[in-house]
Amino acid sequence: MQHDPLLSASASAIYDVCYPSDEWAPVGFDEAERIGTVHCRQAVDAALRARRIYAARGEQLPLFEAA
Repeated sequence: MQHDPLLSASASAIYDVCYPSDEWAPVGFDEAERIGTVHCRQAVDAALRARRIYAARGEQLPLFEAA
């Protein structure tokens, strides 16, 4: 996801909310992405689904991540 910073930021936000502590996920998002955990894959899938929903509704999606 290095080529898509908005997708990465969205997946990271979802990951952090769904897996807030070590009790839920053994590692943070960056490490989970590096090793490809199921937690990371689920967060990325959720971010992709959200993107499709917004696109289908005609929402203007930003080209770059807002600072």
